Amino acid sequence: MKANIHPDNYRLVAFKDMSNDDVFITKSTANAKETIEVEGVEYPLIKLEISRTSHPFYTGKTKLVDTAGRIDKFKNKYAKFKKD
Repeated sequence: MKANIHPDNYRLVAFKDMSNDDVFITKSTANAKETIEVEGVEYPLIKLEISRTSHPFYTGKTKLVDTAGRIDKFKNKYAKFKKD
């Protein structure tokens, strides 16, 4: 194996899924500005919008978005600008 090919800052990092507050710890070289304490140990924190615990492909659940309500709200808001 070649010497000195691995990064120096390879360490344990906490990744937090912001959609469901799930935290998992793995090794990474990602830069982190914040820290989090997990089971009495402080780790650098990387925030994620989606992870394996919240992604519909892995969970088998899909989120229903209320598009009909959005469309009606848009039409009502801009009805006064409608040209006849």
